Amino acid sequence: MKANNLQNIYSIRCFSFWEIYSLNEKKEILELIKKRIRIDIIKVVISLEGRMPKKIHIIGSVGSGKTTLAQRLSVELNIPYYELDNVVWRRSSNGDIRRTPEERDQLLDSIVRTDEWIIEGVHHTWVSQGFEQAELILFLDTGYSKRKYRMTKRFVFQKLGLELANYRPTITMFKKMFVWNQYFERESKPQILHILKEYHHKTIFLKDNTEIKQYLY
Repeated sequence: MKANNLQNIYSIRCFSFWEIYSLNEKKEILELIKKRIRIDIIKVVISLEGRMPKKIHIIGSVGSGKTTLAQRLSVELNIPYYELDNVVWRRSSNGDIRRTPEERDQLLDSIVRTDEWIIEGVHHTWVSQGFEQAELILFLDTGYSKRKYRMTKRFVFQKLGLELANYRPTITMFKKMFVWNQYFERESKPQILHILKEYHHKTIFLKDNTEIKQYLY
């Protein structure tokens, strides 16, 4: 779907001439809107005075569908997206080099200072500026078994050369992903949920990246 079609739903265009409606008419309009999109996205859009969000932070575990969703929104909304893993690591043909915390934070800061961006990643301890500056936060709480299936499928596709990877898809890396997945469920997820309480007014929780259809279509 083209970005301008998304815009018709995602941004409440009536706000540009909202003042001409009576209170009852406004209520009727909002009721019509609520039949198509859920109340939490309405709150986000109202807080943006009818604009589509141009700063989106997507967070979730390995295999939750973050990158796929970020790529999709990037194309449909015409907004650049950034993988937080590429903020942590400087990619090189001779091997990846981890940036210092100072370099990492400066790079992230340079991204969120721009007018339009989508950032995605599992990281939550050093990305507070992303949460603060985001106009919309999407937390992908994809089921544990579905994440394991996706990680396995991704690894097979990468080994067959059917899917690109920012890292070398080795068995060691594959095993690490399962460890990270367990750690996310046990440790990171509760911490993220606690952090997002502060941003509840602009956060949407999705059980799968395909659920975004409920909000954009």
